[in-house]
Amino acid sequence: MRRMTARQWIGWIGLALILLLAAAVAVWRGDILRAALDPQVPFQTYRPPPALNYADPKAWALLDARAPGAGPADVFFVHSTTFDGGSEWNGPIGDDKSDAYLRRVVLPNYAGPFARAGAVSAPRYRQASLYTRLTLRDDAREARAFAYGDILAAFDAWLARHPQGPIVLAGVEQGAELLDRLIRERIAPDKAVRDRLVVAYLMDTIVAVENLPARIPACGDRHQTQCVVAWAQVGENDEAPARRRLRRAVVWDERGHLVDLNRGQPVCVNPVLGGTGEAVAPARLSRGATNATGLEWGARPALITREVRTQCREGLLRHSWPNLDSIRAGGSWADQRKARPYNLFYGDLEADVAERLALYATRTPG
Repeated sequence: MRRMTARQWIGWIGLALILLLAAAVAVWRGDILRAALDPQVPFQTYRPPPALNYADPKAWALLDARAPGAGPADVFFVHSTTFDGGSEWNGPIGDDKSDAYLRRVVLPNYAGPFARAGAVSAPRYRQASLYTRLTLRDDAREARAFAYGDILAAFDAWLARHPQGPIVLAGVEQGAELLDRLIRERIAPDKAVRDRLVVAYLMDTIVAVENLPARIPACGDRHQTQCVVAWAQVGENDEAPARRRLRRAVVWDERGHLVDLNRGQPVCVNPVLGGTGEAVAPARLSRGATNATGLEWGARPALITREVRTQCREGLLRHSWPNLDSIRAGGSWADQRKARPYNLFYGDLEADVAERLALYATRTPG
């Protein structure tokens, strides 16, 4: 039997080390990438980016943007997480990568369903980074709570621009989380503002039932206004992700801190049915899923109807997965952990807000 030379031994050992390293990267890739987004400084000593002046149009990603044939409402939309992280707990305004994702993915898919309801405004804000949604550390919770100050300032500036008429709120993921607090702390106590609220859409986030004010409850059906349509979605057979989502859920407490949901009950309003019931909504009722990524503002995407079966179950919105090439998660590791680059309920939301606006008009004098 021929003995290996020293050079061959070195070659085989080198190959083994390379294979071992590749295996380690494959196993711990998520941990490695997550660690790269960690700012590595306590939030208490962190210096956030400069604040915005919401009187400046540059502080808005959309400001009173109207699509053809838009209705009478003023829509306040709060976008989801678009900033990955790194050296910052809260994203600086004007980050090119973050802005590109906002324009290309988030606004067309999630603000788009409300384009025909009226004039849509979407503030930029010092959003908590993606990293803060991948950890339950106190620093991350504080960064998420910090973003609320910008949304409150933006809302007050927007309200001053729109002193009368019906208003609609909409937010997705982090944006919905921030609107949840805004509804309880700013809108519910102010009768003048509360009376103008048609509906609030808190998309793909967990809201505790006990967090909603009695005067602005979850929408029981489509014959209701001054209510909240909220849900957190998961595939109908995705049991492990469902348990993980509930286990990691945080909600606002009365002091404005994010605390564990624990045994709290999440709000689930089925966007297909428009109410809180747990009945199965068969796919034939679905008014249209779509991938609107890349569309210009005001362009209405093609809707694919009768594809998504839904049911509120154990506080989460369970849904079937349409067999459509356009409805697929893609992009980088970080992008796959943001709001989905498509909207399964685009057509349902578009119809829902139109119906509630019409109902509001019949109940509001003048």
